[in-house]
Amino acid sequence: MIKFFLMVNKQGQTRLSRYYEHVEINKRTMLEAEVVKTCLSRSKDQCSFIEYKDFKLVYRQYAALFIVVGINETENEMAVYELIHNFVEVLDKYFSRVIMFNLDRVHIILDEMVLNGCIVETNRNRILAPLLVLDKVAES
Repeated sequence: MIKFFLMVNKQGQTRLSRYYEHVEINKRTMLEAEVVKTCLSRSKDQCSFIEYKDFKLVYRQYAALFIVVGINETENEMAVYELIHNFVEVLDKYFSRVIMFNLDRVHIILDEMVLNGCIVETNRNRILAPLLVLDKVAES
């Protein structure tokens, strides 16, 4: 099960965070700081899977953006690694360039892919369908 999903820039600033189990706000801040520090300090030659406290971290870097997913011990790391890549491909398909001004759309995309910490959809067309409907409604 996925515990949390983070998008972080190279400066360590969290751009998006989604938690799938309750974590208090002050603990979230500490957790994000520790997780980001751990991932940013690793070289590109090191593995993208990290054993961290009572869960695992799976991360990928895309240009200046890191996507970090916290998972429990039973979740398949490679499946989550591919989920991250699929998420980025969906973002790339929907947005031409700038995604930071459209975080509401990014949240919708993530919600279409992950529900209550479980991966529920990977088909790009089905993930983007609700957004395309919203865009059509907004145009008219």
